[in-house]
Amino acid sequence: MAPPPPRRSIPKDRFSAIFSSLKTQTYHDPASRGPGSHTIRTIAWNPTGHLIATGSADRTLRIWNPEKPQVKNSTELRGHTGAIERVAWNPVKEAELASVSSDGTCKFWDVRSKTCVETVQLGGEGLTISWSADGSAVLVGRKDDTLIPISVPTYSASSPLPQATQTNQTLFAPSTPPNTILLTTGTGSVVIATYPTLTPLHTLYAHTSSCSTLALSPSGRYLATGGSDALITLWDTTDWVCRRTLGAMVGSVRSVGFSWDGGYVVGGSDEGNGLEIAHVETGEYVCKVETSAPATCVAWHPTRYWLAYSGDAGGLKIVGAVGGAL
Repeated sequence: MAPPPPRRSIPKDRFSAIFSSLKTQTYHDPASRGPGSHTIRTIAWNPTGHLIATGSADRTLRIWNPEKPQVKNSTELRGHTGAIERVAWNPVKEAELASVSSDGTCKFWDVRSKTCVETVQLGGEGLTISWSADGSAVLVGRKDDTLIPISVPTYSASSPLPQATQTNQTLFAPSTPPNTILLTTGTGSVVIATYPTLTPLHTLYAHTSSCSTLALSPSGRYLATGGSDALITLWDTTDWVCRRTLGAMVGSVRSVGFSWDGGYVVGGSDEGNGLEIAHVETGEYVCKVETSAPATCVAWHPTRYWLAYSGDAGGLKIVGAVGGAL
């Protein structure tokens, strides 16, 4: 598929007026049978931004077309017998998705044919997943703080790697082949380690309590981390110095993401209403997306100023997807 045409970044002083004018579209899943029955736990855009995946507590794994919100245009992937904890797309294959579940499996899907191409037994309940930039490696985390390296495309799992501390999320550095991994911990730190040996190289003391999420800006210049201290910290990856701390969140930060150009950052929480968008270079808050309930999961479109989030009643919501030119 051809790459999208280049887009212009929105200056900080114009962002609020332009972004606030975008409409929000709801993607209602018929699997939702009442409050709390269809809690979305994870959302992720595919590399081109033409598809977005949602995974829910009721085992529903669905692929949406963001420009066609009717469920008839979506695809449900069936096979998990427990809650979907995390999904991740292969960065170099727009139709390959991986999902981890509390049923103790990691499944790899071809979303075009709607089939599961491989199931990897984890030996325990799955919690997190990350995919290397070149698509050759996947790292799955279990709820007992054990990490499982998986080689792609053979889908072969290496020996489990138990961790000494609580490990909440992992993230590959954008190197080819993959040789560095970032791990968030229950002590509030981020450990930068070699892959696949997980030998520690450096530790960032990012939060005063558990660090739950992290994301790299598209250029790799900044690392954003979120913790249960309700803070987002922004780190310069050239020297691993914390440049800014964002404190507008109400509760624990459960997800964090950068806009396609790396100019803006937003966090999701399971407390408070509204999503506060901040300008990365200054740390100023420039816009607030009003929500009727806490929005736990957030994900920016890879090439547009479209913002997907979950938490509101009704299911997935995307700011800008319908009628948005940004």
